[in-house]
Amino acid sequence: MELDLGAVRAFLAVVDDGQFTAASDRLGMTQQAVSKRIARLEADLGVALLTRARTGAEPTEDGAAFLPHARALIGLADQAAGMFRVRRRALRIDALARASAPIDIVRDFYETGDTDVDLVVSRGALSRRTALADGSVDAAFGRVTGPLPPGVRRIPAWLEPIPILVGRRHRLARRRRVALPELSGLTAWMPGNARDTEWAEFYDFLSADFGVRIDTSGPVFGADHIMEKIAASPDLITFANKTQFPGYPDVVEITVTDPVPVYPWSLMWHEGNRHPSLPLLIDHVGDHYRPFAPRTQWIPAPDHPLFPTGP
Repeated sequence: MELDLGAVRAFLAVVDDGQFTAASDRLGMTQQAVSKRIARLEADLGVALLTRARTGAEPTEDGAAFLPHARALIGLADQAAGMFRVRRRALRIDALARASAPIDIVRDFYETGDTDVDLVVSRGALSRRTALADGSVDAAFGRVTGPLPPGVRRIPAWLEPIPILVGRRHRLARRRRVALPELSGLTAWMPGNARDTEWAEFYDFLSADFGVRIDTSGPVFGADHIMEKIAASPDLITFANKTQFPGYPDVVEITVTDPVPVYPWSLMWHEGNRHPSLPLLIDHVGDHYRPFAPRTQWIPAPDHPLFPTGP
């Protein structure tokens, strides 16, 4: 006996919705077509699966016994079909932010390989745990701030140097480099640092270690507003680069050294993801990673175990 998966799917829809009308709407079929499919399934199995009444439908004792097997059948069928859909679509990667190192990593991966890429810039709006688990994204870049969710794997991806921007009236404006300890006592105005984000925590650690005050006050009215305020101030700085804020001649970029603050990017993915291009991305990122140099670079102490040092 061969079961019609369409009939099994119709049976599940009626059980889940409790009514033939709602099930037919969800399946995009007429109520008569749904009834015929379930009648055929009952005939094939030789048992009544549903009790029909004016108020709706519910599974019989045999229907309840068949229900877990029906769900397993449809689950396997969807999984099998999904495997081939995944192979046909582009590799979906969340780079988290524009004008950041992951953008360059993904661009290099795309240009040097033969993989279609769908780039997502979520700014943390996506739940990484959910997106990786359900396949909304195949891989995601970000800073790991705690235990990884079940099934999620990671590798160190990049340590991105972070300079500062100051206005031309600032006392540091003529400097090409500044040692990180010299920033102690200064205020870095960063209104885009939403609390409880992975990057806000990064700057909290930096503030605690080097005495830089992080000011997140004020709404974000856009890049022009931030750069106008930095350009006009003889005191404020902000941690950013000119790639993030191009076209502002009254703002200068200064390299921070001794140590260089670097943002610790990881690449994350779910172990159950079977996209054929995902291993290629993982290998590409691993091949281009350069180890953490604790004598010249700074990352928060909790990140040290995740970013091994070089020989």
